[in-house]
Amino acid sequence: MKKKILINDKVTVLAGKDRGKIGTVKKVDAKKGNLVVENVNKVKRHTRGNPQAGQQGGIQDQDAPVNISNVAIMCTSCTKPTRIGYHITGDGKKLRFCKKCQEYID
Repeated sequence: MKKKILINDKVTVLAGKDRGKIGTVKKVDAKKGNLVVENVNKVKRHTRGNPQAGQQGGIQDQDAPVNISNVAIMCTSCTKPTRIGYHITGDGKKLRFCKKCQEYID
């Protein structure tokens, strides 16, 4: 699957229990088609304590992965969720651009 959304991009959630939330991408798994967005899709993780290592057990909040199809990238100039296009410059560099306002994202 082609990676159009990269780490540190600002995205909005389009579907699911966190619909409408905006966050930054922390991790992308292109092979599985998932990404982890900060403060979106929080789950509780029960951990066992380890007294020898000094770790305390309990319940911790974690960010779970979201499918790439359920998020849209936010354009920095028009501040709307948008699709991504590519322009190739004369020196062969590939730049992403917003399909709504035609501004470069990178």
